[in-house]
Amino acid sequence: MDEKIRTLLHEARDIAVVGISDKPDRPSHDVAAYLQSAGYRVIPINPVLSEVLGERCYPTLAAYGKPVDVVDIFRKPEAVPPVVEEALTVGTRAVWMQEGIRHPESAAKARSAGIFVVEDLCIKKVLMALGGRP
Repeated sequence: MDEKIRTLLHEARDIAVVGISDKPDRPSHDVAAYLQSAGYRVIPINPVLSEVLGERCYPTLAAYGKPVDVVDIFRKPEAVPPVVEEALTVGTRAVWMQEGIRHPESAAKARSAGIFVVEDLCIKKVLMALGGRP
């Protein structure tokens, strides 16, 4: 396991889950619930929901308007650029694109702004491989 990922997951306190679903059978909901159970504060981001997992849901990162440690993206690759733009505006330590999601241009832009980037990896699977929150 990459030491930078281990350190990020150890130090992170809050994770914005962009594209979260309120349906328990959806991966975004499952991962967010796992993150909550591991002690992270989950900030749900979805424009059509008002609450998920007992937390107020925001339509966008910009609407939340505060820095977060990790922006975890559950959106199609073509929807990644505006999410990364908002992440750069509100402030984040890391942009995490879930399994199956890559966007090289957005990743490069985030990296050039000093943001740690993970692409095509499930944050829940990584945490489970680490034996839980490091």
